[in-house]
Amino acid sequence: MYISDIMVKMIHRSNGNCHDINHFLKVYAYARTIAEREGISFQEQMTVEIAAILHDIACPLCREKYGNTNGKYQEAEGIILAEEFLKDFTLPTQMAERVVFLVGHHHTPQAVCGIDYQILLEADYLVNADESHYSKEAIRHTMETMFRTTTGRALLESVYLSHQT
Repeated sequence: MYISDIMVKMIHRSNGNCHDINHFLKVYAYARTIAEREGISFQEQMTVEIAAILHDIACPLCREKYGNTNGKYQEAEGIILAEEFLKDFTLPTQMAERVVFLVGHHHTPQAVCGIDYQILLEADYLVNADESHYSKEAIRHTMETMFRTTTGRALLESVYLSHQT
């Protein structure tokens, strides 16, 4: 199993939606970077990388079914879609279950359990802060209340807070 195989399948599944593709590629890049710099285990690294690629798998369905991509809809629908998506790959059962769990909880920062979960939240926020044009005040608040990794905090500071705009 290669991460690139999962990525290519997810790109194909995105049906040319450049926003969705670029979003998960950016989240993947941040998640990989944070995970590597934080020195997590190989299994946690692979888990968070796969979860980063799949975390918004439900967005197209949510747009069609609900008219929006509300986080709670994404989490509920994402569990089913991620389980189905991963059947084409030979992941260890525990890893596949954890990826599905992360996809099903990536909008629930109050329930963080595990470094992989923390990294996924931070990586997604790093991308969402730009895409959604969060204010510096909101970013500072989130850094203080949600960010826990040294690398995630440093990236957030460097990208959004250390320069005058």
